[in-house]
Amino acid sequence: MFLIVRPIRLFCKALVAESTPGQLALGFALGVLIGFVPKGNLLAVALGVILAASRANLGIAAATILAVSFVSPYFDPMSHQIGAWLLAHPSLTRVWTELYNMPVMPWTAFNNSIVLGSFIVGVAAIYPAYRFSKPVFEKYSQKLSVWAKRFWLTRFLMGVEWANGLSKAD
Repeated sequence: MFLIVRPIRLFCKALVAESTPGQLALGFALGVLIGFVPKGNLLAVALGVILAASRANLGIAAATILAVSFVSPYFDPMSHQIGAWLLAHPSLTRVWTELYNMPVMPWTAFNNSIVLGSFIVGVAAIYPAYRFSKPVFEKYSQKLSVWAKRFWLTRFLMGVEWANGLSKAD
């Protein structure tokens, strides 16, 4: 039950939390990057650790990762072309060989053309995602927070009613 409620709670927290528009936009941008990268390799895990260690809004990031993960397979042909070109480029052959011979780097699956291409597409999308989402969050985050706080489910998931019950007991 906890595993089902936690993502919903994180998303509600993203709507009502006192996050700055910059933190919301950073969560969105990092969510786009992680959403593009195929999961199941050390690269995705490392990006998740970077997300968790940043001041980004985790609720927005989780929602963005989920949404972009459903869309990213449609970008696989383009990602494959980018990754294959980078992996086959003669001047980068030595770099890929040295990276592959490092102890942990093969677990990142960088030698897979789709993983490398998706990572490059995600990195290229970070700045536009941040730049275009920040004004949207500046304009609508306060309105959305007020709107979301009206619903009992949001208040319940955020613990407002539980905290009010404790304060009345005193």
